Amino acid sequence: MEGGLVQQGGDRVGHVNKVGYGKRIIVKKRKQFQRRIHKKTVPKSPKSLQALFLSCRETFKGYGTVPSSEDVQKLCHILDGMKPEDVGLRSDLQFFKPENTVKDNQRVTYTTIYWCKNFSLCLFFLPAKGVIPLHNHPGMTVFSKLLLGKMHIKSYDWVDPEDHRNLLHQPSHLRLARLNANDVFTAPCDTSVLYPKSGGNIHEFTAITPCVVLDVLGPPYSKEDDRDCSYYRDYCYDAFPYGESGKEKEESNCYGWLEEIEMLENHQMDIIEYLGPQVIDTDL
Repeated sequence: MEGGLVQQGGDRVGHVNKVGYGKRIIVKKRKQFQRRIHKKTVPKSPKSLQALFLSCRETFKGYGTVPSSEDVQKLCHILDGMKPEDVGLRSDLQFFKPENTVKDNQRVTYTTIYWCKNFSLCLFFLPAKGVIPLHNHPGMTVFSKLLLGKMHIKSYDWVDPEDHRNLLHQPSHLRLARLNANDVFTAPCDTSVLYPKSGGNIHEFTAITPCVVLDVLGPPYSKEDDRDCSYYRDYCYDAFPYGESGKEKEESNCYGWLEEIEMLENHQMDIIEYLGPQVIDTDL
């Protein structure tokens, strides 16, 4: 969920403080005639975060490849065991407190832990009622781990045109998709995985409470490589009288019509600097 989903904007420091990153201890009093040299410290990478990074480096081989089932299980096992503290977060931060006033049109915030051409690790901070709109992941495998909060997830996969060739008068601006998920998830929960053509490649996140999602994208979005993000509006299958016979009509609640749209301005994201534990990028 990079690329078109991310927009540089807002007051960086303000957003950092809102999320909870960036709290620094400032020594105000010093002993007389004593000079102290404070070295900038980099948080040590937790074992789980470093293990995730190393496993991703072994797993993702670039565009056009899909991780093996063994690699998927390995990554899921690591992610399932990860906690907010592994990326420098705590549940008692102001961002997650109930008294944190819910305002309309609060923007989602995004930060990158690591990025390379084959994969990226990133965090999404969704305020209560915050939405990451329905969007796709072209040619990508994505692992999503809800670290904190409660959210509703809806996802779709495209239906092969050959599978619904009996449709009558299907409009050119709509495309049929099969509903993959339409549920509420509460942290801690299992990692979800989507693939280029299955697993809910087109999904939407709606935060019920303030949420943090850790995403692993392989490969990341890239306009240069024709992997930009597209956005959609969904309609109930029965909303249009295009006609269908057989099984699909009987199970219409399992399908929906998707219309590609431009991303709404109030769904643009703000990006902040990642100040949590760093991964150690050693040579292979």
